[in-house]
Amino acid sequence: MTKHKIACETLAKGKKFTMTVRGNSMLPLIKSGSNLTFSKTDDYEVGDVVLSKVKGRWIDAHKITKIGADGRYMISNNRGWDNGWTKQVFGRVVAVNGNQFGRKIKD
Repeated sequence: MTKHKIACETLAKGKKFTMTVRGNSMLPLIKSGSNLTFSKTDDYEVGDVVLSKVKGRWIDAHKITKIGADGRYMISNNRGWDNGWTKQVFGRVVAVNGNQFGRKIKD
């Protein structure tokens, strides 16, 4: 089973999921080799860094830069590159290397 399938199943159960990410497209927010903790939420917002799938490709940690009227999300890296629109967002980053990241989850 792939890490993405495990992540989706874990997040769908309301549990958090942690994975290590590689790459520099989210610098300076997130460094390569960081351990990211994701949590599912129903209120994704512009600026959230999320686990998503765009055009059949898994995107482990890019941010939402726009939200369409049709409920789709524009997923982009931190260097201005848009990956594309998607409705497939599975969770958002709530911690980087154990430290809180982004906005707090609403209780």
